[in-house]
Amino acid sequence: MDSMNDTGVVASPAVGRTGQSRRLRGLAGTGVVATLAAMVVTTLAAALARAAGVDFEIPDRGETIPLPGFAVVTGFFSVVGVVIAAALLRWSARPAQRFVWTAVSLTAISLVPPLLAGGDTATTTALLGLHLVPAAVMIPTLARSLHTRSG
Repeated sequence: MDSMNDTGVVASPAVGRTGQSRRLRGLAGTGVVATLAAMVVTTLAAALARAAGVDFEIPDRGETIPLPGFAVVTGFFSVVGVVIAAALLRWSARPAQRFVWTAVSLTAISLVPPLLAGGDTATTTALLGLHLVPAAVMIPTLARSLHTRSG
């Protein structure tokens, strides 16, 4: 890395477009695999919770969360995480550290809606756990990928 200003953004003309493109493609590939894994694990965990008697009914909205909904929402926010990781890989001097800090902060914020949704205790507890499941898949995987690709 050639230079770093106070915000931690790197200007690195020594790394050509080919090297940077390769790093971003590698991160994207890792991100796609991690996203699919997070979708599967989260949906399976939701199915197990449903089998154990959790109804995932949100009375404030008058609906029950369907199992495919868990996969869709997990996939969407996992892709958002990959985009954040790619941006940090491109513009941060310490992408892995900044990604972990950002992702953990966003995960903590994501725990608020289940607490406000008005579900019963089992639903609320299951939803809180189901927010942590994809985070447990995505955050370490992308952080590891950023660490090995930023050096």
